[in-house]
Amino acid sequence: MDLQEIKETPIWRLYEKGQNYHRMMGIYTDTDRNYRMYNGNQWGKAKLGDVEPVQKNFIKPIVKYKVSVIHDNLYAIVYSSQNHENREFAKEAERYCDMLNRYASRVWEHDKMDFKGRKVTKDSAINDEGIIYVNFDEEKQLPVNEIIKKNDVYYGNENDEDIQNQPYILIRKRMPVSNAVEFALANGLSEEKTAYIIGDNDTFEESGESAKYEVDNMVTIVYKMYKKDGTVHFSIATRWIDIVEDVDTGLSLYPVAHFNWEEKEGSARGEGEVRYLIPNQIEVNRTEVRRVLTVKYQAYPQKIVDTSKISNPSALNTVGGTIRTNGQPVEDVHKIVGTLQPAQMSPDVKELQESLIQVTRELAGAGETATGQVNPEDASGRAILAVQQASQAPMTEQKESYKNFIEDLARIWLEYLIVYSVDGINMEEEVTDPMTGESTIQVVNVPQTVLQQLQATVKIDITPKSVYDRFAQEQTIENLLLQGFFTAQRVGELATYAEVLDDDSVAPKTKILEAIEHIREEQQKIAMIQAQAQQMQQRASQFLLEDIDGQASQVAEAMQMQAHGVPMEGEQEYEEETVVDEEETAENVDDN
Repeated sequence: MDLQEIKETPIWRLYEKGQNYHRMMGIYTDTDRNYRMYNGNQWGKAKLGDVEPVQKNFIKPIVKYKVSVIHDNLYAIVYSSQNHENREFAKEAERYCDMLNRYASRVWEHDKMDFKGRKVTKDSAINDEGIIYVNFDEEKQLPVNEIIKKNDVYYGNENDEDIQNQPYILIRKRMPVSNAVEFALANGLSEEKTAYIIGDNDTFEESGESAKYEVDNMVTIVYKMYKKDGTVHFSIATRWIDIVEDVDTGLSLYPVAHFNWEEKEGSARGEGEVRYLIPNQIEVNRTEVRRVLTVKYQAYPQKIVDTSKISNPSALNTVGGTIRTNGQPVEDVHKIVGTLQPAQMSPDVKELQESLIQVTRELAGAGETATGQVNPEDASGRAILAVQQASQAPMTEQKESYKNFIEDLARIWLEYLIVYSVDGINMEEEVTDPMTGESTIQVVNVPQTVLQQLQATVKIDITPKSVYDRFAQEQTIENLLLQGFFTAQRVGELATYAEVLDDDSVAPKTKILEAIEHIREEQQKIAMIQAQAQQMQQRASQFLLEDIDGQASQVAEAMQMQAHGVPMEGEQEYEEETVVDEEETAENVDDN
């Protein structure tokens, strides 16, 4: 095959246009440098001779701390219906939204989104932007969330950070040629045309220095997405052959969500944490090497010897060795062997280095106070939290951005469900048995029309989960318990306290409300048992007051009713209430 006789695909020419922009902006080299500095290979290929490349890596602790601040919370996806016009549908809409919330929770757990979310956040902090591309497994009816590196995404408008406004998006993937051929055949490409899937060594664009060395014969595949008539179309190609040509997905949203660490005016990529820490990190490392060299060459006593007057100079370096002079008197040994005292190094050098580290961390919002380097025994959990939360205030922007990122993912998941649920989609519903009170999970097929009718929107619930958050919550519960608020007599006061708490309060509002509900349920059970006992006592007293014939008559009547399956007085009342409930339920179903 002569490659000069075949033409490059249109997608590949668009991809090369994106490559030129990335090279011009230094995205490829910046990516390698940012990750290298974060991971600790901070001297790179510097030639230091016999000097060890010592360093004090303060970039990694800063990034790890800031990422942990964002993920010190639990994030839960909550769908709610906006179809307020159809009042009859409102109750059913609430039920289906509960099923959607359970589905989203299952997807989050199944696809390990806590881990992926942390990795996206880390990518964003190190290299400006974290990206997830969402596909859909039609067989399992589950979205598949794939982390994409910044280097592998090319926007049609590199100046607009709103993904959904992009004229097109390209995603680059590297895979072995054998896998690419299987992928092409599975997508309908003829076996003859797979000969155009040719391996290459285009690894300069790969993210990370290690990724530039490959074992297998690899090929680059490019995905293109663009919007036409309100829906997303996509196509896939290599350099020399189109694998998938212009498929209408039916989606109105690009299945791509990204998290920019911080906004950067005029850039779709944002600004990360590492880039502007690098100059200070380099200066700290250089100072450390100078200190090491000073200690190595000047901080220890050095011998000065007139070797012409010593017959065995090697003995000078032997512990306990005998030094032979060339006829010189022993009294004059100090004229032959002397010692140069160590030079004193200025403390300004150390102070400069430590100050540079400390000030850099403080300015980055990751100083000792912010990172919680406080003895918990010297302060309460609330006091520590107050200090930490005040110091974490500059991280509010990143927290909000990550919350928006999850909302974008949840909208994409919902849209995939609506588009690919032509035959309905199976969801789990929790059902409570009215007789026993036991909860079971049943599978319900939700029609596509219902999902469309919901007009669902997304909200993210955030629950703090850091060590000191849990410590403060445990302290709150313990104090309430010691003060007797978890008793039947004070449950009303506890309910008032819980109602006035903010939803994001340090005190565990949800758990307190659950405890109140549990206490009241127990109260109702006790009241019911007491009422039944009082009723039984009244019957017993009435029975004892009867004469012998009356007692015999009551016993015979009770035995006869039991034999014919006629319920007793209390049982009859219960059955009548059950029948009424069933009739009301049936009427509600008919109305819907």
